[in-house]
Amino acid sequence: MSSSHALLTIVRRTRTLYQGVGALSFCALVASGCASEHEAANPYSGDPADFAWALPAGWPLPTIPVDNPMSPARVELGRRLFYDTRLSGNGAFACSSCHRQEFGFADARNISLGSTGEPHPRNSPTIANSGYFRVLTWADPVTPDLERQALVPMFGDHPVELGLKGMEGQLLDRLRAVPFYRQLFPIAFTGSADPFSVANVTRALAAFQRTVVTGNAPYDRQLRGVAGAMSAAALRGQQLFFSSALSCSECHRGPLFTTAATFDADAAGRPAFANNGLYNIGGDGSYPADNRGLLGRTGRPEDMGKFRIPTLRNLAFTFPYMHDGSIGSLEDVVEHYARGGRLIPSGPLAGDGRNSPFKDPRIAPLVLSTQDKGDLVAFLRALSDSSLVTDRRFSNPWALP
Repeated sequence: MSSSHALLTIVRRTRTLYQGVGALSFCALVASGCASEHEAANPYSGDPADFAWALPAGWPLPTIPVDNPMSPARVELGRRLFYDTRLSGNGAFACSSCHRQEFGFADARNISLGSTGEPHPRNSPTIANSGYFRVLTWADPVTPDLERQALVPMFGDHPVELGLKGMEGQLLDRLRAVPFYRQLFPIAFTGSADPFSVANVTRALAAFQRTVVTGNAPYDRQLRGVAGAMSAAALRGQQLFFSSALSCSECHRGPLFTTAATFDADAAGRPAFANNGLYNIGGDGSYPADNRGLLGRTGRPEDMGKFRIPTLRNLAFTFPYMHDGSIGSLEDVVEHYARGGRLIPSGPLAGDGRNSPFKDPRIAPLVLSTQDKGDLVAFLRALSDSSLVTDRRFSNPWALP
């Protein structure tokens, strides 16, 4: 029996066992969650030749590192790890705790909390389409790929996210103790002397993330010629969005609506970070001390408040908005840009972002009617692909069917 068929047998047996005992006792018995019918129906192959992409028409392949080829087993392993709370120091958190499918793989809280309850100063960005991003976090211009980015939440301690610093050996022991993983790691990493390694954990996580591709929003269907895919308001908003008067597409361009992507050469050649006038504390352009954007990396004053230009896809699910989740609705986002910067009239963060000396010059007041603003919101909502939040390929494989 091949290793992939042996693993399939384990999955089927766990499903049969679940039918004969209670869910709680079964999950305790396997110590790794409950396999669903969806997973049980598909063999696991470690052969890259067996992997098939499911991309929107006309979209290129994401860049794949030479040392991390895609395979069905590697992707499935990454999906399991993404939803596994063993990947936190206290066993209470998973990657999915802050990147939740129902919220477009973002987080509905304005700022995220780590496994120890420590607040993160920033809002969790979506992982959808992250295989195309050349900038992977809000204010880090140097992390080169998803594999190395995964090390930050796993082992970083400022702030603590998954809280695994100093627990590398314990993490791998936890994973080795799971029968399912003892089958799947060797299949996913055939040829490794010891397939259980931190590097292979991050490779599997990256492989799964690269499959989370979304491009079937009403906007996409309209481009493909599907009549009525977008409302009249959204179509008017589209005209405004791409107009020279508003120039929204100067920053939010290309199929992913961000210059922080590698999707097309035009977008990739433009700045991936910008100060959008969200703060101007004290009138000198300052941002909150723990959230100053690229300045924290470069030390250059002109980088104050520069954060990654985010994708505009799936905004209907990824609220709240901005790097710190400080704007709660798309209507308020449009108001912010129409004003040319945010006014905070009082309190410790008081200041008029419109007058920030560090604000990107492309952020300027706009003349918009009430209908214009509503139309822009309708267009932004039309960039959301509802299948993202229900697609079982991306769902929790440990959950009950």
